[in-house]
Amino acid sequence: MKKLLMTGVAAVALAGTINMASAAVPAEVADRLGKDLTPLGAEQAGNADGSIPAWTGGITQPPAGWKKGTHYVDPFSSDAPLYTITGQNLDQHRDKLSAGQIAMLTRHNTYKMDVYQSRRTCANTEASYQRAKENAISARLEEGGNGVGGAILTTPFPVPNNALEVAWNHMLRYRPFQIAAQSVNIIPTTGGSFVPTVVQTDTIINYSNPAVKTTAELNNISVYILFNTIAPARLAGNVTLVHETLNQAAGPRNAWQYSPGTRRVRRAPNISYDNPGTNSDGLSTSDSFDGYNGAPDRYNWTVLGKREQHIAYNNYKTQEEGLQYKTIIQPGHVQQDLVRYELHRVWQIEATLKQGARHVYSRRAFSLDEDTWSISTGDLYDGRGELWRTQEVWQGSAYDHPVCVTFGQVDYDIDARRYIAGGLRSEEKPVNYDAAELQVDRYTPDFIRRLGVR
Repeated sequence: MKKLLMTGVAAVALAGTINMASAAVPAEVADRLGKDLTPLGAEQAGNADGSIPAWTGGITQPPAGWKKGTHYVDPFSSDAPLYTITGQNLDQHRDKLSAGQIAMLTRHNTYKMDVYQSRRTCANTEASYQRAKENAISARLEEGGNGVGGAILTTPFPVPNNALEVAWNHMLRYRPFQIAAQSVNIIPTTGGSFVPTVVQTDTIINYSNPAVKTTAELNNISVYILFNTIAPARLAGNVTLVHETLNQAAGPRNAWQYSPGTRRVRRAPNISYDNPGTNSDGLSTSDSFDGYNGAPDRYNWTVLGKREQHIAYNNYKTQEEGLQYKTIIQPGHVQQDLVRYELHRVWQIEATLKQGARHVYSRRAFSLDEDTWSISTGDLYDGRGELWRTQEVWQGSAYDHPVCVTFGQVDYDIDARRYIAGGLRSEEKPVNYDAAELQVDRYTPDFIRRLGVR
């Protein structure tokens, strides 16, 4: 019998019994949004001991003195850690850590997690809240879960029925319509030396287009994204263009690449699944960008429930202006003094490789913050079922928009003791979340040919 995934203890109880059918929730369930549930479907109340507070609307006003167009400053800079988790006291906190966090604490005696007061700062626009309630009634999975219909703008399934709906909530969470961001990927050697890769990423979130009123108007394009590599010189001029589709079965992702070496634009169907990620030196896959992206069809998806977990949250320190990358990047792992961890409730979902399907990861275990629907941690297992890599996504809030955003992502290769830190921006110009200059007519193969001049 089909069951609705409710929150808290009920979600854990149902985790083993929910099927993969999908349908809109009844109006009386959607009516819980903005009441005992937040507008995006999280539990409004805090936890029993108060270590997780109630959600009261998030952070919607900039701190005093902050100026628009500058790097975000930390509203909680005066906070001191409540406690620090290390390899020595790991057992006291094991039940609130992911397998990857445990592995990092076990294998690196310099790795620690400073835990701060939990602050549920996520806030989105009123328009997205209103649309999330409409999506709850109208959204549906298409083509065996490989697409979404009946939803626009924001979270399609704020009260999800199954794990695929949870995964799509991550991929279609609310983000601003036009985003221009210059950021850096760094892949240090085991000794900590590195050469930054600077990338200009211009994104149109078509799914968030305020002019769109129905899913059909999207023409099956959820995102237009353009990656232009600026440095180092040996990579400069390489440009990648992606048209991400909303229904992957009706039309798969389209991608093109321009290489200054050949001065040609070629279709790039390999920018998907387990092919090496762009500028990743083979330490990450294409579908690991942003925690997870793209078609979910190679996996069986299961909800494991909800629980409390320490996740990287309100990480303003990692992107503050003036912070040098050489301070962030250390041998074996990033400088953990800069990473703020908080206790939050997370959805736990698992993807296991389908019989006969191919992927370098046989299993993936994700934790998604209940307030943002963003993947916070991901544990990636090899063909033997052994933990291979682990992901950590740094979360924060662009309080002037307002919107919940990511301030970076770190992918650790457990065995190789190497990592890739992506989306760093403290030495770059601030992200523009209102980049009105970005227009769809730029997102063509002909445009990237003209753009990719070394």
